[in-house]
Amino acid sequence: MWHFISDHISRATASCFLCQHKEQIAGGDTHQAFLIKDTAARYFVKIRPHQGPLQLRHEAEGLTAIQATNTINTPRVVCHGITDEGNNSHEYLVQGFLRFTRPEASDWHALGAQLAQLHCPTERPPLDQKFGWSHNNYLGKTEQCNDTYQTWSVFFSECRIGAMLENLARQGHRLVNPDVFVTQTELFLQGHSPTPSLVHGDLWSGNVGHTGKGPVIFDPAVHFADRETDLAMTELFGRLPEPFYVAYHEAAPLKDGYEQRKQLYQLYHWLNHAVMFGDNYLDEAKSAIIRCQKMY
Repeated sequence: MWHFISDHISRATASCFLCQHKEQIAGGDTHQAFLIKDTAARYFVKIRPHQGPLQLRHEAEGLTAIQATNTINTPRVVCHGITDEGNNSHEYLVQGFLRFTRPEASDWHALGAQLAQLHCPTERPPLDQKFGWSHNNYLGKTEQCNDTYQTWSVFFSECRIGAMLENLARQGHRLVNPDVFVTQTELFLQGHSPTPSLVHGDLWSGNVGHTGKGPVIFDPAVHFADRETDLAMTELFGRLPEPFYVAYHEAAPLKDGYEQRKQLYQLYHWLNHAVMFGDNYLDEAKSAIIRCQKMY
């Protein structure tokens, strides 16, 4: 496998690379992660058994889409593919290796300003830009529904809340009447008409790093959405440092009602964690549903 990946790296970089050392490092829930190197170069590699959809291909696509905006850095995508091992083949994603540093207040301020540029580019999206993406991708291990809609309230209620409640129902968990709750969600959001923004989609502290060249975001679940969904996610598992929010709000102030919408946008991630991990997250998701029902 490593010879196959080394050969792909060599072709992608037009520079001979032969993996001489590999070290497994902490990865996510969907893959294994390795640092590989020879005497001249080093790379960060994710691998997972090749079973069904190519999840890492979607990650590579998301990283490339964000990097193409020239607003905020992502790890460089070197190559992606499938090893030729028959029934034991692996999907892999090779990225440039990044050395992270301890961030200071100025680094968090830069992250906030750059995220605002990603969400609110100087060149506005086309008038016919819809919410969603050209195809489904992944939020962690969960396939993310990205059917396109012109109206935000319909997209979020159907493709985010409705789709996730259906996932839970297939697992035997009925936390709420899905038809009623989806309708309530759509009605609640009807008065909010955001501009479609390219969002990271899974922006929490674990998917943010800092280097000598500035902040970096990774492990995206990109799509076009209300930019507030990224901000809401940054507050779900403990807020990022305050300079991040100061810089973001200076560059792109949020509209009235964000604190209420935030509860709903965070619900999507509570539901996803319930889908992936069950147990205590089912209780957290139920509590989040109740909070949203009180707003409705």
